[in-house]
Amino acid sequence: MEQEKPIVEMKNIKKSFFIPHEKHDTFIEYASKPWRIFMKSGENFDVLKDIDLKIYPGEFVGIMGRNGSGKSTLLKIMSGIYQPTSGKVIIRGKMVPFLELGVGFNPDLTGRENVFLNGIILGMPKKLLKEKYNEIVKFAELEKFMDMPLKNYSSGMQVRLAFSIAIMADADVYILDEVLAVGDIEFQKKCFNIFREYKKRKKTIILVTHSSASVKDFCNRAAFLKDGRLHFYDSIDGVIKAYEVG
Repeated sequence: MEQEKPIVEMKNIKKSFFIPHEKHDTFIEYASKPWRIFMKSGENFDVLKDIDLKIYPGEFVGIMGRNGSGKSTLLKIMSGIYQPTSGKVIIRGKMVPFLELGVGFNPDLTGRENVFLNGIILGMPKKLLKEKYNEIVKFAELEKFMDMPLKNYSSGMQVRLAFSIAIMADADVYILDEVLAVGDIEFQKKCFNIFREYKKRKKTIILVTHSSASVKDFCNRAAFLKDGRLHFYDSIDGVIKAYEVG
């Protein structure tokens, strides 16, 4: 029997950013050495180092790490927002990233208009958006506000709307970057219930979080990102312990 292929595969991923050294040359120094304008002084900083990762269909994988460990960069490479400096990313299926919710919203358009704008950006057909519109609005709890310009929404209302649109996109892989912290407690409970349903339907979900409880409740596998390197342990408890120790 042929072994199942990973739905997400990262091979020897490295990501570096160039950090320029700040210079305070005077005009006279520039005039005497004009070629220095075209010279870049700085250094490369390795955010991710030798990342190898395989995630299989139906897995719910948690990734933990301190601020600055490279978590967001890892997800942005996985979702195609960033290109790796070296290495290869293979995605075998449709992916919806819950990273920067609401990117593409137009503040001058109404909530109703932004549902269709943002949904199309996420690759959802207009017909599907029409079918799901009432469900999106109900989940976002914004029935009274859909014909109001988005610039009059609070930031919480905007995030709720963006989240509610994104969850209607039928995908094979969902990438979640602390999105379970959106909205108030009741809205968070609704989000948790959605992802419990996704788990039952064998969707592949990758969750980046600081919450040990979320990793324990949802994930069947986890990893710890530290200093740009991904560390796996024999159990989820092992990952949580490594995270808490730092």
